Amino acid sequence: MPAEITREPLAPHKERLLWLVAIAFFLQSLDATILNTALPAMARSLGQSPLKMQSVIVAYSLTTAMLIPASGWVADRFGTKRVFMWAIGLFVLGSVLCALSPSLNFLIAARVVQGVGGAMMLPVGRLAVLRSHPKGDFIRAMSFIAIPGQVGPLLGPTLGGWLVEVATWNWIFWINVPVGLFGVWATKRWMPESAPVLQRQFDGVGYALLSFGMVAISVALDGMSGMGLGMALVVVLMVFGLASLASYWMHALRVPEPLFAPVLFRVRSLRVGLLGNLFARFGTGAAPFLIPLLLQVGLGLAPMNAGLMMLATVLGSMLVKRFAVQTVQRFGYRRVLQVNSIMVALMLATFGWTVPGQPTWLLLLQLFVFGGFNSMQFSAMNSVTLKDLDGEFASSGNSLLSMVQMLAMGIGVALAGALLSGYAEMWQTDPAKSLRAIHATFMTVALMTLAATLVFSQLDKDEPVKPAPDGGDA
Repeated sequence: MPAEITREPLAPHKERLLWLVAIAFFLQSLDATILNTALPAMARSLGQSPLKMQSVIVAYSLTTAMLIPASGWVADRFGTKRVFMWAIGLFVLGSVLCALSPSLNFLIAARVVQGVGGAMMLPVGRLAVLRSHPKGDFIRAMSFIAIPGQVGPLLGPTLGGWLVEVATWNWIFWINVPVGLFGVWATKRWMPESAPVLQRQFDGVGYALLSFGMVAISVALDGMSGMGLGMALVVVLMVFGLASLASYWMHALRVPEPLFAPVLFRVRSLRVGLLGNLFARFGTGAAPFLIPLLLQVGLGLAPMNAGLMMLATVLGSMLVKRFAVQTVQRFGYRRVLQVNSIMVALMLATFGWTVPGQPTWLLLLQLFVFGGFNSMQFSAMNSVTLKDLDGEFASSGNSLLSMVQMLAMGIGVALAGALLSGYAEMWQTDPAKSLRAIHATFMTVALMTLAATLVFSQLDKDEPVKPAPDGGDA
C-alpha cells in the first residue's frame, strides 16, 4: 500500500519571504485600482480636464513595460535582496512625490519614479521565491502570493472613492508609505541574501532600441490628446519609434544573445497570444480609465458610490475565474478567444448607451458581466501565450508577455485619452459634450477590440486542451 503523501509546512524563513512578496503584490494591485476612481478629483485639484488625465496612468504602465525586460538581469547582477529592497524604496519615494505633486507634470514625473520601483518589485520577488523554494512547492507559493493581488482590486475602487470624499486625493498615495516602509525593513531583516550572479551579457543595444521604440510610440499617442506636442512632433516620434522597433528586430537576428531571441517567435501560440494580447488590451486596458469617468463625470455619481459600483466588475471577474479552465478545456482556445473577444467588445459598447437616470441594477449588471468576460479573456490569452514554452524559453516568454501587457495597457489608455480629447472638441458647443465624448470613446475602443478576433482566428484548430498556469490579470 503506497505511503500517504503529506505536505510539509514551510520553514519560517520561507514563509516570511512569501509574506514579503505578497506585500509587494498588494501594493501594486491596490495602487493600480485605487487611482482610477480618484482621477476626476485629481483633475479638479490640479486645474485639468478629467478627460485629459490619462498621462498619469500611461507614465506608470510605460515605465513598467520598459524596465521589465531588465529586471531579471539586474537581480542577477546585484542580488535579489538588494534589488527588491531598493524597488520597494523607490515605489515609496514615488508615492510620496505623487502625494506632494503641485501640478500635473510633476505628478507624471513622480509616477515614473513609482513605476521604476513597481517594475522591479514583483518580477524580482517571484525570482527570489523561485530560487528559495523547490519546484514542488513553487506553485503553492505563487498561489499564496496571488491572494493579496485579488484583495487589492476589491479594496481599491471603494477606498479611493472614500479617501477622496473624507480627505483629499493625496491620501491614495500616502497610504502606500507605511506599508512600503515596513516592506523595506522586513526585506532587510528577513529576505535571504543571494550572491550576485551574472549569467549572461546584457543586450544593452537591443534594450535601448526596444525601450526607445515603446516610449516614442506611447508619447506620440499621448501627444495626440493635447499634451502640448505639435502634430509634426507627434508624427516624428511615431516614425522614429517604429524605426527603432524595426531596428531592434534586425539587431536581434544578428547578435548571439539578444534580449528576446527571435527563435521564440517560431512558437505559433506565442506569436498569436502576444498579438492578441496587444489588440485586445487596447479596449480592456482603457476600461479601468473610462468606467470611473463615465460613472463620475458622465453620470454624476459621488466618488465613493462610483467605487462601490466598480466592485461589481471585480466580483464578476472572480466568479468567472472559477470555471475559466473548464471552459477552455471544453471548447478550445480558438473558439473561446474568438467568441469572448466579441462579447468583450459588445459589453464595452453597452457603456456607450448608458445615460443618467438608468436603473442602478442595470448598470451593476453591465459591470458584472463585463468583469466576467474580461476575466475570461485575460485567463485564456495569458494561458495560450505560454502553454507551449518550456525550458530556457519559459522565463524569457513570460517576461515578454508581461512587457506586452503593460505596453498594451499604456497604449490603450493613451488612445482613449486621444479619442476623448478629439470627441470633446468635436462637440465643444454641446452642454453634454463630456458624456457624448465618453460614449463615443467606448464605442470606438469596442470596435478596436474586435480586431483581436481576427488575430485569434490564426490559432490552431480547436482540440481538447489543458491550459498552462494563468499569467494573471496584469
